[in-house]
Amino acid sequence: MDFPACPAVPCEISELLTKGLGRRPFEVLAADDYMAVFESEDIVRAIRPDQALLAQLDLRGVIITAPGVEVDFVSRFFAPKFGIPEDPVTGSAHCALTPYWATKLGKNRLIARQISKRGGRLSCEINDGRVILSGGAITFMSANITV
Repeated sequence: MDFPACPAVPCEISELLTKGLGRRPFEVLAADDYMAVFESEDIVRAIRPDQALLAQLDLRGVIITAPGVEVDFVSRFFAPKFGIPEDPVTGSAHCALTPYWATKLGKNRLIARQISKRGGRLSCEINDGRVILSGGAITFMSANITV
């Protein structure tokens, strides 16, 4: 998939976000979503967010991320105000994650893992203001629509 990059910009760490995540990130950025950056993959795995608090935030959702152990970075995505407690694999989140981690790690091609319960592994590339995402998928439904 080929998407426009959506680089996030640093912002203040709000008390509501910290309480909603149950832990203070060391950095927070904002684009379409808040992106809370933590020190380790273990921290990201352990977070049990307060969905009611996260639903009160002004942006679409919350991405949490950290450097990965076996991949370049890991993430999770929550959008409770839109009825999505946790999305399994979120392409739009990687439009902000990819430019962030590409800059931090000094490379344009990255391997990511979204570590939700179902989860997924993605190849991410930043190229000329675009984010190219690829990875495996499983068909879970097929349908015909008659208009």
